[in-house]
Amino acid sequence: MTGQRSDARYNYARILAVAEVEVATHGAQASLEQIARTAGVGSATVRRHFPTRKALLEAVFKQRIHALSDLAESLGAEDDSRAALLTWLRELLDYSVAARGLADALSYEPLGDDSAPDSCATVLVEAVAPLLRRAVADECVREDVTVHDLLTVVVGIALATESHPDAAVQAERAFRLSVEGLSPKGT
Repeated sequence: MTGQRSDARYNYARILAVAEVEVATHGAQASLEQIARTAGVGSATVRRHFPTRKALLEAVFKQRIHALSDLAESLGAEDDSRAALLTWLRELLDYSVAARGLADALSYEPLGDDSAPDSCATVLVEAVAPLLRRAVADECVREDVTVHDLLTVVVGIALATESHPDAAVQAERAFRLSVEGLSPKGT
């Protein structure tokens, strides 16, 4: 954004602020036309700053995704590697449920090596990978579990519960079931 005219920087900030509210309310399918109207700009201005819906969603979620990355780094120093991994996954799930649209954005963003280096998915993969490696090395997570498996579980839970009246409670229940399994303790 450096080198842009002040009105372009203002429009970018205004569009992004409106988009954050619209995405929180309507999820990833928030109307780009409504965002433009509310921001007081034309649709072409929105598309000039954010050529695709994915680009807009990436910008909306970028700050929180980087906070999740920072959290993963700090959790790497925890003694209990399984608890550290689960803490991070819960934070990702909580944010995915609260910030409607993130799970949607991640569900259609490839989690492979062809993702952009600063995309939400790439940042999340790079953040959680060391936590998973450590938990596997400590033999408290199965060695065949992958980062993509973990992100798929979180995204799936967030998508499955987002329309529930008490989405956060249902998401936590589904997460607990996926972590603990279906068997009663001791069996």
